[in-house]
Amino acid sequence: MSADNTANLIYLVLLGCAVGGWFLVQNRDGIGKMMQQALIWGFIFLGVVAGYGLWNDVQRQTTHNQMLTHSDGQISVPRQPDGHYYLTLELNGANIRFVVDTGATDMVLTRDDAARAGIDPDSLVFLGTANTANGQVRTAPVRINTVRLGDITDTDVRASVNGGQMQGSLLGMGYLEKWGRIEISGGELRLTR
Repeated sequence: MSADNTANLIYLVLLGCAVGGWFLVQNRDGIGKMMQQALIWGFIFLGVVAGYGLWNDVQRQTTHNQMLTHSDGQISVPRQPDGHYYLTLELNGANIRFVVDTGATDMVLTRDDAARAGIDPDSLVFLGTANTANGQVRTAPVRINTVRLGDITDTDVRASVNGGQMQGSLLGMGYLEKWGRIEISGGELRLTR
């Protein structure tokens, strides 16, 4: 806590004590009733604060996770609170969640996501290498039979399976280039074909 924050906290505590003391002196005859009303107002205040906090969480969960498909072949995705854009694609019939990564060359799958898409990670040959923020990792090239995003389906899509540890799959330029236009503005990612 900085010195300014500490000074502000001390000021607010002293102000609260002064206001509370004034109320006690003014209402010393009906102190029981005053305490009851103070508790009611305290619960109302806590309820409003809790409601506001929960509303933000509910709003974040419902509006920020929605991908919108437009009739003109456009898909728009809002930026998440962590600053990333996420898309769920259907790979060989399995829904796989990706973080959009324009710095990644390929669509990169984790071993678990590859298995969910019907690829046996134990049969892969990890001949390639990729430079990541965590260093160099081994990769295995694969082909995805069908990749579906919204109403758009692509076939025989090139991808890689990461041989190392990864928190989630990456949607890189190898797939994003299939869209005619990629635009990021106003906290929204738009893909147009």
